[in-house]
Amino acid sequence: IDHFQKQYPDIDIRLDINLKTVDFLEQKVDVGVRYGQGQWQGLEAVKLMDEEVYPVCSPAFLNEHSFLLTPNDLKNITLIHDLSMEKHQQFPGWQSWLKSVGLNDINISRGMQINSSSAVLQAAMEGHGVALARSVMVQKDIQTGRLIRLFPQIHFSSPFSYYLVYRPQYVNLPKVKICLDWFFEEIHRI
Repeated sequence: IDHFQKQYPDIDIRLDINLKTVDFLEQKVDVGVRYGQGQWQGLEAVKLMDEEVYPVCSPAFLNEHSFLLTPNDLKNITLIHDLSMEKHQQFPGWQSWLKSVGLNDINISRGMQINSSSAVLQAAMEGHGVALARSVMVQKDIQTGRLIRLFPQIHFSSPFSYYLVYRPQYVNLPKVKICLDWFFEEIHRI
């Protein structure tokens, strides 16, 4: 965002990091990023990127639980649950991830339940257990070694993706075109 502001100082940025759906007309929003399945009434949605979901933990937690070699070993581990999207039935949680690897006998009702994705990751970094993380959110934490991706050979795509959204009648506004182009340039750099 700093890069965008330096490049386009005449375009104002408002960050509204919120799980509630923002009303573009009422809030006077031109362009936004949404996480979902790409359909929002009155908005055009262009997919920015897909996402994977996978278990992560801190290096210290993995050192203390060196037996954690396969998904089946999660039976003996504290699972950290992300409740931030629980209203969205298709949002991948522990049950769907475990089912995808053929495990139906792990008690997922136990563990820590948190209603904020960032707090879930913080709990994992602090060594409280294993979290099911969204790849886009943990990319830097994995690169810097704050978190470790468990079972990297297992791939589980989220049914949700990140979308750039805008009101169709504004697609030809210069500031909207600039934002759209800039977002796609940034995504390709990642």
